[in-house]
Amino acid sequence: MASKAERASDAVIIAAARAIISADYVIGLTGAGISVESGIPPFRGPGGLWTKYGEPPMNGYQIFLADPKKAWEDRIRRQNDELWGPLRVAEPNPGHRALAELEAMGVLRFLITQNVDDLHRQAGQSALAEIHGNWKLIRCIECGARFRAEDIRLETLPPPCPKCEGLLKSDTVAFGEPIPPDVLAQCVDHAARADLVIVAGTSATVYPAAGFALEVKQRGGILIEANLYESEITPVCDMSLRGPTGEVLPRLVAAVGELRRARLS
Repeated sequence: MASKAERASDAVIIAAARAIISADYVIGLTGAGISVESGIPPFRGPGGLWTKYGEPPMNGYQIFLADPKKAWEDRIRRQNDELWGPLRVAEPNPGHRALAELEAMGVLRFLITQNVDDLHRQAGQSALAEIHGNWKLIRCIECGARFRAEDIRLETLPPPCPKCEGLLKSDTVAFGEPIPPDVLAQCVDHAARADLVIVAGTSATVYPAAGFALEVKQRGGILIEANLYESEITPVCDMSLRGPTGEVLPRLVAAVGELRRARLS
């Protein structure tokens, strides 16, 4: 296990940057580690909410379907608890902003995040799939339409879909709930094109998200990991950039920019 003091060398940062600018189609995969630096507690691992309180029921979606009214009442009651409270005040950190900058440079083509915190969007990421949903959105499980939470009236629970009168739930994907097909299709499409994946703040063990990175590797693509610690995916990565993502990713993006400018000069 790597220590917190371990820091990616300039040499490995430059090597990773060279691989990125040589790739044809770069995508990213992020997880809870990138948002811990914004004050959002993880679910798993030391200090994780599930480590402290136990995992939620594995049939959460079926529980919702059995009593949507109660599920909505629970959602409203929990708005300021240990999970949702930090989400309300969290802001993007340098790691989020670095990935958005890499997209703005035309280098990062697409980002898949397992996080529901909306921080990638707030940082300016637009080519984005939130594979586990977004806590600020409400989704109709019948027509698939999404709405901002503040635009949904709660006089009646569960509230009806403004578009089709169908059943609304939080956009966040519950245990037992299928990944929304529109999001899954985007991930499949971009992963099929990718020849390099930047894996940041995740051990890439939760499926289906992990499968997209490993699929690229199995086709002969490159995996670059940016993580504070060694992880389950480290042994198959071509390069591991050790350190906080809020430090490592800005260094990586700066190196990409410098190499691109050198090529053009």
